Amino acid sequence: DREAYEKFFEQFGRTLKFGIYQSYGMAKDTLGDLLLFYSAKEQKMITLDEYLAAAPAGADSIFYAAGDSLERLAAMPLVTTVLAKGYDVLLCDQDVDEFCFTAMRDYGANEDGEGAKELKNVASGDLDFATEDEKKEAEEATKENEDLFKALKDALGNEVTKVAVSARLTDAPACVTTEGPVSLEMERVLSKGPEGPDGVKSQRVLELNAKHPVF
Repeated sequence: DREAYEKFFEQFGRTLKFGIYQSYGMAKDTLGDLLLFYSAKEQKMITLDEYLAAAPAGADSIFYAAGDSLERLAAMPLVTTVLAKGYDVLLCDQDVDEFCFTAMRDYGANEDGEGAKELKNVASGDLDFATEDEKKEAEEATKENEDLFKALKDALGNEVTKVAVSARLTDAPACVTTEGPVSLEMERVLSKGPEGPDGVKSQRVLELNAKHPVF
């Protein structure tokens, strides 16, 4: 009874996700197929199995974006970029979502433990959709504009780890991604803890679209 289960999940879904996180992912085989997330492509709640069933052939990742608002997440340049490539993105607006996915690491392995799909944040630095030509163009643009990037980094100071040309942006002039294990959403959630805003920090990267008129 899908309608009844979605109402149940509204009340108890956070607890199921916390069960996976609290068990360091060991409970993912028990609880993983009970989870629901909002699909940017379908614009409704779907299971991870439904995500995989609709994924393009050869897809090896489950993409998600984490934040505090579905509307804001849907408008993220990196979300629209992934959608334009033909992949769906799960929009995660609960504070436990990314911690749950980090504990799970992957989903969808068969009985032999093979074929699992990596759970990947679209704002992570290792998201790679660029062709070799696009990567080469980005490298050339980086070399040609070294002084500009240095000036931007000096102006931003510790706000970003580095400034670089993006090989994945299409229409947007810029985006902020992260390097390392701590994402922007994780930093936001952890800043509410005992250590406050001076606690764990993400390593921000300002990515610029060298083909955009603003650049």
